[in-house]
Amino acid sequence: MTGEPSPASVPASTGTVTTAVPARLDRLPWSRWHWMIVIGLGTVWILDGLEVTIVGNVAGRIAEEGSGLDITSAQITGLAAALYVAGACSGALFFGWLTDRYGRRKLFMVTLLVYLAATALTALSFESWWFFLFRFLTGFGIGGEYAAVNSAIDELIPSHYRGRVDLIINGSYWLGAIGGALLSIVMLDTDIFPKDLGWRLSFALGVVLGLVVLLVRRHVPESPRWQFIHGQGEKADALVSSVERGIEEEKGERLPPPAGEITIHQRKSVGFGLIAKIVFGRYPRRAVLGLSLFIGQAFLYNAITFGFGAILITFFDVPTGSTGYYFAVIAAGNFLGPLLLGKLFDTVGRRIMISGTYLLSGILLFGTAWLFDRGSLTATTMTACWCVVLFFASAGASSAYLTVSEVFPMETRAMAIAFFYALGTAVGGISGPLIFADLTASGVVGDTALAFRIGAGLMCAAGLVAAFLAVNAERRSLEDIATPLSATEPKGEAARG
Repeated sequence: MTGEPSPASVPASTGTVTTAVPARLDRLPWSRWHWMIVIGLGTVWILDGLEVTIVGNVAGRIAEEGSGLDITSAQITGLAAALYVAGACSGALFFGWLTDRYGRRKLFMVTLLVYLAATALTALSFESWWFFLFRFLTGFGIGGEYAAVNSAIDELIPSHYRGRVDLIINGSYWLGAIGGALLSIVMLDTDIFPKDLGWRLSFALGVVLGLVVLLVRRHVPESPRWQFIHGQGEKADALVSSVERGIEEEKGERLPPPAGEITIHQRKSVGFGLIAKIVFGRYPRRAVLGLSLFIGQAFLYNAITFGFGAILITFFDVPTGSTGYYFAVIAAGNFLGPLLLGKLFDTVGRRIMISGTYLLSGILLFGTAWLFDRGSLTATTMTACWCVVLFFASAGASSAYLTVSEVFPMETRAMAIAFFYALGTAVGGISGPLIFADLTASGVVGDTALAFRIGAGLMCAAGLVAAFLAVNAERRSLEDIATPLSATEPKGEAARG
């Protein structure tokens, strides 16, 4: 099995398949093919970061007279932000179920199209209700992306690289945030664009970039792991064989033999009832872990992502057109966290790194809240504090997606991502912006400091949960971490919570 077609996926008369596809994928060295996967699937987070940041930074401008919309800044950072997150939760559940049923590739194409169409229509908003509607639908598309893309990435990336790649891809959101912050500076300059045009062009540019991603994504294949379970064993074997041949030609050497095989019963789909039974019945500790990680990071990030510009304007008198400079700095800190710490999640280990990043970010945020409350910060030092906090928080938040995508059986992977994302985000991501918008709008320093402390407390709590419950998944195959439901003999961690 070194690049030539093999009997690794031969259906038996009983409807079972014995396959070495997972082991063959996990033993692959990093190659141009993997870069294609990363670019085709991972770059959508850049678009998400671009758009969410643009909304946060142009909120003040859209609320101004002459913008073309009768809407307030609080409505944009509060109601519209909550609707975006509500859409993301709904989209994650809807498309997550379809992803496990119909495949990763079909759905990560559909979800990107939904996202792009809704973004384009947001740019054409003429009434506040239209803006709210398409913020919801934009979130609906991006929620589906989280489920379809994260499940595909983890199933295609070798186990030795899975942690760092997943973290960096999810962290690439902040590259888009940097672009959105800097772009908003140009688009809000009324010497260049009229008030009613600049913010619309910001959304339109995101659509153009998304179309480029769509072209690249056409070349990303279906997950062979999904194929061999869903009655497409021959296609899975042919795909992996093709990849192996390409990598052998690229590296100039033959690949080592795969580590082993797995025998599974093929099945077309898994119902919601069985998914719930498996997630909460077989893996209750992992369920608690996933919820804790998502709730902590969702409150922190959705509150700050949508509200940082408002803080600068309200408490530090930063002009509307200048908030982008400050946000670009904290966005850079966010991206550097997963980039520089990502490898440690594969070497030092998941448990230490997940709990450590959550606890450190929470403790540092408590310190920031204390300094802010006593009036010791300026716009510049406040931004510096947030940059350090989010350096660790970003790595932790990205690890939440990694965790729920690798610690549950393959048949439930997309739905598990969708469920924990939706529930955690519904608790922290919807309530966060609404609470934060009200506290910021009050203009009282103590109110905003309270919001900081709530976010810090939730991050610390999640860190403590991870210290006890995190799974040592580093450098292990997905099938070893959680045996597929279709496997003939459960083994390893699958038998425990």
